[in-house]
Amino acid sequence: MKASEIRELSEQELDAKLKDLKEELFNLRFQHAINQLENPMRLHVVKKDIARVKTVMKQREMTAVKQ
Repeated sequence: MKASEIRELSEQELDAKLKDLKEELFNLRFQHAINQLENPMRLHVVKKDIARVKTVMKQREMTAVKQ
């Protein structure tokens, strides 16, 4: 997911997306632990998406504090 797509989401959608990504990361780590992970790069992609969502949330928080 691109940062521009994430910026278009509302606060509730960001929270839901973050929850979904964390759940997916947990499942991927579990699959990796039992050697059933088909695409190991998916771990990397999900971690980056989580970071992007958190960054956008923090940016919005900081702009709200300034105003």
